[in-house]
Amino acid sequence: MRDGRGRGKETTGGGPSADWGQIASMKTDRYTRTAAALHWMLAVLLLVNVALALPVDLLPDAWVRPVIDTHKSIGVTALGLVLLRILWRASHKPPPLPQAYAAWERRASHATHALLYLIMLALPLSGWLHDSAWKDAASHPMHWFGLFEWPRIGLIMTLPPAVKEGLHDTFGAAHTLAGYSLYALLLLHVTGALKHQWVDRHQELQRMGLFRGRNTDNGL
Repeated sequence: MRDGRGRGKETTGGGPSADWGQIASMKTDRYTRTAAALHWMLAVLLLVNVALALPVDLLPDAWVRPVIDTHKSIGVTALGLVLLRILWRASHKPPPLPQAYAAWERRASHATHALLYLIMLALPLSGWLHDSAWKDAASHPMHWFGLFEWPRIGLIMTLPPAVKEGLHDTFGAAHTLAGYSLYALLLLHVTGALKHQWVDRHQELQRMGLFRGRNTDNGL
């Protein structure tokens, strides 16, 4: 439009039709590089473990044990990374959610993240308990990626066989439930992130270290 002196006056529009170059250049608060690295490492490990776990019943017998052992090693690694991420988050305040988020979106984001942390802890822990209650655990040591022996949980190992058999089934069911809960939460998390990035045109992926643009770098 033009002002009273006849000069052109720029107008900008928000919403889904905004130019992507303008969106990419907007300033945004980012997670620290350490938080982003832990996030993406966990994402990769979880996706790989899903890919290993779902088709295991369809694999040739010769493949089953190596696949399960790899699944266990990845699970133990993911547990360590989750604990590191919780410690890092507790000592490094994450960036605030964008002000453009609706109130319900803020509540949903906080609830989803809390549930994700809970499930990411419950999943490997239930798997470790399940494996420790296996009747043949004593004669089949667990090795972390074949490099060194990873201990089972001694309290479970010393229980009577009948008790261990019942716990093996219970922890196995809990592990399966936690796994499907994680799939649902990951789907919700990814869908929400992509919705904010591509529909609402918020810098959601930039906050977690993807793509370039002006940002407030929170350092390590």
